[in-house]
Amino acid sequence: MEYSTIIMLVVLIVVSSLISDKFFTLGNILNLLRQNVGLVVMSMGMLFVILTGGIDLSVGAMSAFGSVIVATCLVSFGFGTVISIVVAVLSGMVLGLFTGLLVAYVKMAPFIATLSMMTISRGFAYMISNGSPIQTPIGTMNVIGTARVGVFPALILFAAVVVAIFFIVHKYTAFGRIVIAVGSNSQAVQLAGIQIKRYLVVVYAISGLCAAMAGVVSATRTYIGSPSIGTSMELDAIASVVIGGASLSGGRGFVLRTVVGVIILGLISNIMNLVGVPPYPQEVIKGLIIIAAVCVQGFTKRTV
Repeated sequence: MEYSTIIMLVVLIVVSSLISDKFFTLGNILNLLRQNVGLVVMSMGMLFVILTGGIDLSVGAMSAFGSVIVATCLVSFGFGTVISIVVAVLSGMVLGLFTGLLVAYVKMAPFIATLSMMTISRGFAYMISNGSPIQTPIGTMNVIGTARVGVFPALILFAAVVVAIFFIVHKYTAFGRIVIAVGSNSQAVQLAGIQIKRYLVVVYAISGLCAAMAGVVSATRTYIGSPSIGTSMELDAIASVVIGGASLSGGRGFVLRTVVGVIILGLISNIMNLVGVPPYPQEVIKGLIIIAAVCVQGFTKRTV
């Protein structure tokens, strides 16, 4: 039961291979991974928020904000690609920082604080872009989006680096242990003299940074900054974390299993696209898988 997420992935891979002979090809596998790079990055930030017992509903809108900022910096201000990406990521981090201040110091419920930031971020994205997609110049984002290291797209390797960083922070640093402790028993952490508020602010800032980076990743794939991207993407990020074995009450979560959760969601869409299933049933099946994952978690807790 402890490895139910891995078992679920293996079963889906076997079933997908039987359903379509196009599934287990190198091109399709790389395409599946490349399409979900942004969600992987976003889910890393979401994982740390959920570890504290919080939730971040603003990440989808922040990804749109990040994509618009990077495109605006390239087109309107003439910044270089690297500087534009840095500005976009830092802008997302600032919005996440503001959310963290609302949660930690104003004592606003994470649901309300992030719901408000979702509206603010999406509004900023539409204001800056005037409601229209911004085409990025040739030789900027498209270079990153098409770059390869051997047979692997550079974006996949970038996601692997991000996952490795979060894995190390989560598993082997004092920051990671304190974040887990905040979600497990915040009163004990306070009695130990640790400033919980600072960690909450940092966690939400990290989530904002990851969300904006997901928007930048989208811009490298589509070559545009769009205020409409990322709709409902926060739900996919939450679902990935939950499927990966995290507890929404905080204190329990896994980096690598969250990645598996992302792949499971992406795999469902991928195989259904290959066999020509309309998008609406895909959402139904995603919902059923989330329900099954939560039920398995509850059963595991009762039997451990």
